[in-house]
Amino acid sequence: MRIGQGYDAHRFDDGGRLVLGGVDIEHDRGLKAHSDGDVLIHALCDALLGAAGLGDIGQHFPDSDSAYQGIDSRLLLRDIVERLHLAGLEVGNVDLTIVAQRPKLAPYLETMRGRLAADLHVQAGRVNIKATTTEGMGFTGRSEGIAAYAVALLEE
Repeated sequence: MRIGQGYDAHRFDDGGRLVLGGVDIEHDRGLKAHSDGDVLIHALCDALLGAAGLGDIGQHFPDSDSAYQGIDSRLLLRDIVERLHLAGLEVGNVDLTIVAQRPKLAPYLETMRGRLAADLHVQAGRVNIKATTTEGMGFTGRSEGIAAYAVALLEE
């Protein structure tokens, strides 16, 4: 077994879409990013790559490459899962945490779980997603952005 952890954060930007876990979230602001800004998937990608010893998301999909401008982060995740399979690694389970003061994410978590499970080629029970606030503290508490943490277990 191999374990990896990931983290990502993006600041809010006026306008645009807010996408988390491959799900469009109703909100008046999106996240500023080169891709679609899906911090949850970015953290997950880093956790998977870390567990496999394959570096980080920026090495594989650099923000200096215009090919990734505005890209759907689920495509990046699927590419990484394919790389894992080619290396003889399978996802055991993932545990994910979104840190955001707003918007409220509880209504979206089950849809996120289903989409990520499909992309990871695992049953939904192997994907856990939590959302929390920081009780008004820090950049997420001031609603300046959103952060996400991920832990992934891979099986050889």
